Amino acid sequence: MNVLSIFNTDLLVAMVRLSTPITLAAIGATICERSGVVNIAMEGIMIVGAFFAAVVAYFTGSPWLGLVAGVFAGGVYSMIHAAATVSLHLDHTVSGAVLNILAFGLTRYLMVLVFGHPGTSEPIARTLGNFQVAIPLLSRIPVIGPIFFNQTPIVYLSFVMVIFFTWFLKKTKTGLHVRASGEHPLALETIGVSVYRMRYLGVIVSGLMGGLAGAYLSIENSASFTEGMTNGKGFIAMAAMISGGWRPVGAFLASLFFGFADALQIRFQVFKVLQVPEEIFIIFPYIATLLAVAGLVRRSRPPKADGVDFMIERPEE
Repeated sequence: MNVLSIFNTDLLVAMVRLSTPITLAAIGATICERSGVVNIAMEGIMIVGAFFAAVVAYFTGSPWLGLVAGVFAGGVYSMIHAAATVSLHLDHTVSGAVLNILAFGLTRYLMVLVFGHPGTSEPIARTLGNFQVAIPLLSRIPVIGPIFFNQTPIVYLSFVMVIFFTWFLKKTKTGLHVRASGEHPLALETIGVSVYRMRYLGVIVSGLMGGLAGAYLSIENSASFTEGMTNGKGFIAMAAMISGGWRPVGAFLASLFFGFADALQIRFQVFKVLQVPEEIFIIFPYIATLLAVAGLVRRSRPPKADGVDFMIERPEE
């Protein structure tokens, strides 16, 4: 097959779908770091969300309940990180790394407990992938229509989240407080707004978004939960956040780039376009991630107080 024949509308449709979990996690990480908390636990949060979404969807037969369960589980799991970093003042990177390790061990244990074996769960009868919806008129637009307006529920939801959180950070008082928490926390505390509360909010939002990203993997993009099914997407989401300049729209565009790299390597493998070992294609998205971060990290500036601990000094009695 000719290499040029790979580049068609189907490739772009796959790009959007593969970028969706990265987009959701990247937006969550953006809100979290805008509040001043570094959250490298997005990988662990995603795997927890994917597991609970699959379990609830399997036992209830409702992927919608599975979706709610995945989002809720991600939010609850992220509260551990919030308590560790905001209340207990632990190192943000260490806390996130521990949560990633814990998530893989926890889901493996629960897999054996719930399904009786590790690896892959029993298949889910109904998934959100069965609810693909073509938006009237818009889905008929050449090229753009099939890519953006003939998608599944969580893909559409990711578009809404990009718009919503862009508006939230720029136009709402709470959004401005979140940004101030990551830029000038002492000034925010001086005007009577709790930095702790804003940082808890940022971490929990990242957990909810990470849980949603995980739910996409298990109950929309596939029909089961598999241990380690995130395949580094949580870390790629962090790269998308950095490449996108800590902004929702920028994170979305960077996620599309990483989704394109992933879709391209899959099609190269399927159609055997180049006679090279398939391992070369497998590592392609991760190489693209490194190149993107290396090229753009100098141009993007993180919030000034990102990762900087904030502690309220109590007056001595």
